[in-house]
Amino acid sequence: MASGRRPRAASRRRAKFIEPALYSRPLRGQAIRVEPSEIDLTDLARWRDGFPHEVFRWLRREAPVWWHPVTETTPDGVGFWVVSRHADVLRVLLDPEIFSSVGGGERKRGGTTLADTAGAGIMLNMMDDPRHRRIRELIHRGFTPRRVGDLEANLRARSVAILEPVAERGACEFVREVARELPLQAICMLLGVPQEDRGMLCDWVDQGLEHADREVPGSKQASADANASLTRYGAELIAKKRVRPGDDVLSAVIHAELPSEDPPRLGDDELLYFFLLLIAAGSETTRKAIAGGLLALMQNPDEMARLWANAAEFLPTAIEEFVRWSTPSVYKRRTATREVELHGQKLRPGDKVTSWEMSANRDERVFRDPFRFDVARDPNPHLAFGQGVHYCLGANLARLEIRVMFEELISRFAGFEPTGPHSWTRDTRLFGLKSLPVRALSR
Repeated sequence: MASGRRPRAASRRRAKFIEPALYSRPLRGQAIRVEPSEIDLTDLARWRDGFPHEVFRWLRREAPVWWHPVTETTPDGVGFWVVSRHADVLRVLLDPEIFSSVGGGERKRGGTTLADTAGAGIMLNMMDDPRHRRIRELIHRGFTPRRVGDLEANLRARSVAILEPVAERGACEFVREVARELPLQAICMLLGVPQEDRGMLCDWVDQGLEHADREVPGSKQASADANASLTRYGAELIAKKRVRPGDDVLSAVIHAELPSEDPPRLGDDELLYFFLLLIAAGSETTRKAIAGGLLALMQNPDEMARLWANAAEFLPTAIEEFVRWSTPSVYKRRTATREVELHGQKLRPGDKVTSWEMSANRDERVFRDPFRFDVARDPNPHLAFGQGVHYCLGANLARLEIRVMFEELISRFAGFEPTGPHSWTRDTRLFGLKSLPVRALSR
């Protein structure tokens, strides 16, 4: 099998790790030396203090296409390529023929996560054209700019209701009580999921991502149980909507036909993966942009004051900066379908290729002073929504949710300040804030 192994990756010894404190040091001034032998992007304990920006700054400068060797925590026991510069990440995203979302070489089931998955070729974000294009066009009807725009009044009313308890108490755990609530309510509404089930579903999604937390005994079993519960719920919901469809995107997809396809309707596995994809993306990514944006504002009080003083002018650019800064989906995995050269490195069919949007969004070649949070940044060619055929289907919805929530935050409160330490998730694919305790300042 074309495993993508390289001679230097044969050793299974545990790497000598960079201390976590390194990741939290200031990123201005002289760069900190990084030894390649110290890098292991698959040991998630090394992410506890945030995204390892210093490692990627070194990679962008010294090894923009770098072979990550096998360590004790590397999925499938196979090394992979790490692509870190903006131009190269963009090339990977824009060339699905060479960099497949399904597989390549003898690797028939690759997918978009580092570990090979059975969902490759079945889940929308793990498909290639032409089937991907046909199914995406079908689903896109539920996410057109007009249909998304029609949701604004509904989302605003929900935002007001979410923030009323925060105003009464004057404090909250922002991720759980605010940032996750609006996107979660919105995706449940679009999918026709009963609102009373939303917290349970989101908890299952969160628990499913905690499988990587190897420091918690029993976490793998808890993750498996959560994933099984979410899968069972999705299958039962799809069965109900086959019999009694509603006015929602999931019902439309269940009953839609693709005349050029055989069979013309999506199968049970495709529908289930569609549900799992949207409930996870809808509940995870936008909340991390909202929470990440607020954390960045609290860490940069001058920028908070600037935004609060003139939201009409700066909120449109601030939204893009929130998304660039947080980049909730920090990398995408592809599989090389044929031999290709990138920065002098020869990639072979079947090689795993990871393109790191978070690194691309800090690329010094593209962004002026990339480690400065700037609510007025313009231009801002970030790749947080991806690019090419897999450009985020819900980008318009995400921007609307972020805008409405921050408009309500700015109109209701004078600002925010932290009341305790924040924490990060242990999933490199959908990385972001797990908790953010804050105090709301009254006007």
